[in-house]
Amino acid sequence: MSRPGIEKASRQPVALIVGAGDALGGAISRRFAREGYVTCVARRSTDKLTALVEMIAADGGRAVAFGLDARKEEQVVETFARIEDEIGPIEVVIFNIGANVQFPLIETTAQKYFKVWEMACFAGFLVGREAAKVMLQRGRGTILFTGATAALRGASGFAAFASAKHGLRALAQSMARELGPQNIHVAHIIIDGAIDTAFIRERFPERYALKSEDGILDPGHISENYWFLHNQPRTGWTFEMDLRPYMEPW
Repeated sequence: MSRPGIEKASRQPVALIVGAGDALGGAISRRFAREGYVTCVARRSTDKLTALVEMIAADGGRAVAFGLDARKEEQVVETFARIEDEIGPIEVVIFNIGANVQFPLIETTAQKYFKVWEMACFAGFLVGREAAKVMLQRGRGTILFTGATAALRGASGFAAFASAKHGLRALAQSMARELGPQNIHVAHIIIDGAIDTAFIRERFPERYALKSEDGILDPGHISENYWFLHNQPRTGWTFEMDLRPYMEPW
């Protein structure tokens, strides 16, 4: 049975955003919705997706919310199957789960380390694998992974996060080499800098004060790059894009 509000007969292209939060994930979802994509937005709590779905609808777009713990293989497999069967062909998948947490090394328990790895790396593998399965059948598609500075260098207190993000980048590299020749564009986007979010505003007020000088990343501006990557001609595909505000040091 088709989900309410979605006519299966329309078979609009679908963008699946895993980790559709209030900032970057939401901005990416709205960007693809403006282009006529049905945006399937996923995070662990569907209640937290209500405002985003309503916002997209108010702008004339179509969105469907999915409760998904992307660390759970059976949930990821089921979500892809439902979207393909009930909504439409998944043309682009964006993995946007963060897991940016800081612990001193000696306070990083095995449980904490493993959970961060599950969220930021293992979940990316599950989502990327299922995306590849459906895209290979059609011979096209885009898979985009949101990375971080930690994907390139580990900082003090970020042993778990840096390990996971390094792993996600390696996953993306391997997928790009395997899937690129089969017309599936895989790219990794490094977000190097603070994003305009409530978290930054509340926890790092000095950094947030730089917003008036364009000193932090705007989620809407970042989302334009995801749309750009999805539409790149295959004669010149980008694998890795590094985004930062102009005043952010390298």
